[in-house]
Amino acid sequence: MAKGKKKLEVVHLVCEESGDHNYTLRKKTGGEKLKVKKYSPRLRKHTLHVEKKK
Repeated sequence: MAKGKKKLEVVHLVCEESGDHNYTLRKKTGGEKLKVKKYSPRLRKHTLHVEKKK
């Protein structure tokens, strides 16, 4: 018998400097929060984005 699929959750990446929700992605449940350097269109530079659940 096949095993069940892992659940995915919708996660928003929020800019730490401006507070904008710039990116949305789906990731597996559990694990630690993402911290990624991504481009912020409002500030026009790369900034640190952190994971927030909606």
